[in-house]
Amino acid sequence: MSVYKPASSPYYQYDFRRGGRRFTGSTKETNRRAAQAVERRLQEQAAEDRKRLSATAGAPPTFDDAAGRYWREVGQYWTKSKAYHAVIARLVDHFGRTRLDQIDHAAVAELVAKRRREPRWGKTKLKHGTVRPICNTTVNSHVLKPLKTIFRRAVLVWGCHLPREPVWGKIWLKQPEEIIRELDANEEAALERAVRDDYKPWFHFTHLSARRLAETLIGWPDVNWAANEIVTRGKGGRIVRTPITPSIRKILEGERGRHPEFVFTYVAERNMPRYGIVKGRRYPITYRGVVTRWRRDLAKSGVENFWLHGLRHDRATKVLRKTGNLKLVQRVLNHAQISTTARYAHVTDEDVLQALERSAEPRTTSGEKSRKTSRRSPDDPD
Repeated sequence: MSVYKPASSPYYQYDFRRGGRRFTGSTKETNRRAAQAVERRLQEQAAEDRKRLSATAGAPPTFDDAAGRYWREVGQYWTKSKAYHAVIARLVDHFGRTRLDQIDHAAVAELVAKRRREPRWGKTKLKHGTVRPICNTTVNSHVLKPLKTIFRRAVLVWGCHLPREPVWGKIWLKQPEEIIRELDANEEAALERAVRDDYKPWFHFTHLSARRLAETLIGWPDVNWAANEIVTRGKGGRIVRTPITPSIRKILEGERGRHPEFVFTYVAERNMPRYGIVKGRRYPITYRGVVTRWRRDLAKSGVENFWLHGLRHDRATKVLRKTGNLKLVQRVLNHAQISTTARYAHVTDEDVLQALERSAEPRTTSGEKSRKTSRRSPDDPD
């Protein structure tokens, strides 16, 4: 077996060759035997893919096969792998056994137009009775982004020749610019009153840590008391580190003993036999559950033009306003690029305003005297 553990990673890496091609990457396993099992599966998949390629005389794979291969190599390791699998499955239902080189710009544009006509899930009608369609952001993330990712991998990694690949920039739908705004004291107080008591520890942690929603649903193994930090994997598989500040420590200690595995829990308000939920008992807070709960609490609070991700924005703006350090905010938000964090630079506009105002202040009399005494003769050398 060729698995090995580099000094820079806690995970075993695989490295093998099949049919003149090299396969290398992380097994996402810290146990050697488990890593070897992962490598065996990848070797079997590589052999299967090679046979299929030979059977089709080197022709590009069908979308079904390409999506399956992409899922095995990349998709299954995503943080939200279950939701991502559903997105890919929907694309497979549409394109099925169509070969990648037969899916051109017009075919993708047709799918985009079809999706844009579909109603939003759970919000099929507005008050005046008209149908509310899926927003551009959803179409981009559920159709164009995964399609582009699979096509690009097919070309750059699998060596497929796809001369009719869609021009993605021409199909990409315009998305509304995300508004970054800060909560004022009254809005914070209103949200504090509206959030249900059993969800408040999660709410406070989310606001203090500035983590993304999926990164807030932590387990006790993620909490390293000795190192005084919380370590998880986040967007793009990157490691997310959050220091355990005194405020966060107080929240965590308050949740000890409620659940053996997960930190944040809620109290069931009704019996749900279908899901094995009993009224009055505590269960781990879930992604979907917290989104639903937040929507209700936000409406109850009366705070307008705000959203769940806004808690992250609010913390970032407050940190930047306090420190003026954009690089520090980048670390807090776990952004890969400082250009992403630069969206928060408007917070320091007040500092710019004050600097401009100071530069426009009239010069003092003493300053004028100083200049007179130091005025040189026209004949003085420079």
